[in-house]
Formats: sequence, C-alpha cells, structure tokens
Amino acid sequence: MTAKRPVPTQDDVLGYFDTLSNWGRWGDDDEFGTLNHITDDVRLAAARSVRHGRSVSCAWEVAVPEDMERSTTTCPCAADMPGAEHMPALFHRDRRWGFSNERLGIMFHGNTITHVDSPCHLFWDGTMYNGRSHSLVDAATGSAWAAVTTAANGIVTRGVLLDVARVRDVPWLEPGQGVFPDDLEEAERRQGVRVRSGDAVLLRTGRGRVRHEAGEVGGVTQAGWHASCLPWLREREVALIGADTPQDVAPSGYDDVLMPVHAVGLVAMGLWLLDNCDLEECATMAAELGQWDFHLAVAPVRFAGATGSPVNPIATF
Repeated sequence: MTAKRPVPTQDDVLGYFDTLSNWGRWGDDDEFGTLNHITDDVRLAAARSVRHGRSVSCAWEVAVPEDMERSTTTCPCAADMPGAEHMPALFHRDRRWGFSNERLGIMFHGNTITHVDSPCHLFWDGTMYNGRSHSLVDAATGSAWAAVTTAANGIVTRGVLLDVARVRDVPWLEPGQGVFPDDLEEAERRQGVRVRSGDAVLLRTGRGRVRHEAGEVGGVTQAGWHASCLPWLREREVALIGADTPQDVAPSGYDDVLMPVHAVGLVAMGLWLLDNCDLEECATMAAELGQWDFHLAVAPVRFAGATGSPVNPIATF
C-alpha cells in the first residue's frame, strides 16, 4: 500500500517536536510519558482480552556468543571448592551438592535483541523528554531521569497486533518499505479491531519470518514505521509501540532526521519503544483464534539508571 494521505515533508517532521510534544502534559516532573495512558481501567480492560488462556512470547532468544558475552562457572561438588571449609557447613559437609552460575554481558540496544527503550535513551539538541538535559545521564551511574526503572511496576496493558504484511498479502515487507497510517487503518478494518487509548501497538512487517528462514538479516535498510504514523499514534493515545524491526523505516526519507520515530517518539512524546520483537508465533495464534488483541505484559529488569532493558513480552489471548 502506498500512502493516500500527503507524506509529511522534512519541515513537517521537524515540526513534530513541537506539535506532538507531551512536555508538561502530565506535569513538569513527569517521567512516564505515554505510559500515563495506561490507567487502572485500561489494565482491567486488558485483562478482559484474555478469552482463550493461551500465552506466547514476543521475544527472540538471546544467543551465545552472538548477542552475549558469557562466563560460566561449574562446581560439581561444592565441598571441593577452594575455601569451602571456611563457609557454612552446607558447603563443606554435603558432598552431593554442586552448582553452576554465570556472568553475562549484553549490549541490548541495536537490531537483534528484544528490548524496551525508555525516554532517556535519545536526545535531540542535547535534550531528552520533558526538557531535561542530557547531562542527567552519567557514565558511571546512568540516567537520573526517565530511566527504565520508571516502569519498575511493569507495562501491563492491552496489546494490538497490526499485521501489515498480511494486509498487503506478502510474506514480508521489503527493506526500505515504510508503514503508513492508511496501512494501520486497513489492518484495523480487516482484523476487526481498533486501537484505543492506553494500548500497545505491535507492528508486524514479516522481518521475523526472514530471520527464522534465512538467519540474521544485516544491513542498515529495513522496513518499519514511517514518520507519518507519529501524529496517528499521538491521536490514538498509544502507550507503547513495538515492531519486529528496530521501529523506524530506513532510510527514513529525511536527511536531517535519520530515525524520526525514535527521536520524536522518545524525546518529544515520551513514547516507549519495544524493539526487535519476534511476532511470528503471535501472528499465527492471532489468525488461528481470529483475535488480534490480547493482554500484554512487559517487565523490564530494574537496572538502576539504565536507558532500557532486554525484555520478554508475553501476549495472552
């Protein structure tokens, strides 16, 4: 599908930093951004989306060693461990007891690991969401503003899967193909669902199918949200967006705004992002059940001061 509505110019997109801004909307000290749309009533309504009791993960497995540095320690018998005699009796008396553990190192931002971006992840002109300076992000302690711990109680809401690849009747969108508001509304129409305030909208381009069939897809060109979707997302009061790509269509079509969904979304709107989902099983289940909305639970790890977190989003139908 091509856009029927006028495609915004670069000046229009740059203007989104003002016209779509949520700065001050929920107070000058607000760090939640669009998560404010998830009210108690929204969570209760999300619970009513569970009609079959079937759950599915929307995350990729974090692979070793591609995505993660890993150091594993194995001790078959704890009593033989150096210094065990100075530890509690459990260690040096019980010779049947052993253990293994590991130290993990992950760079989760990027194009492969499923993760959530909190608003402090991006700056524009040195400023982040709600007008705070980039200087609040310290190299040693992380961010003192709008860090992922803002969502420590979890992101629990109704999720809506918009399967644009299915709507366009293709296995996947080709790299560089953008998704426009007309695509979103056509998906709503065909799937019999409508995005409402507080929802999390998950966009399927089919990139997950490519990854499953051909392995990791490299390069800087990708399908994804076009910048023209940003006013639509604000109008619908969407709390969180996700995609089976790193969100933005690339190239964006704008020389001066390489990642407008990230930049305008995080900085101006305080829109939380869920990057690199695996939506294939979710789409299969939705089609099988004829149900495109579900209860979505996203639980970031409480990394103090972190700009995001690897997550395992769970959709329950």
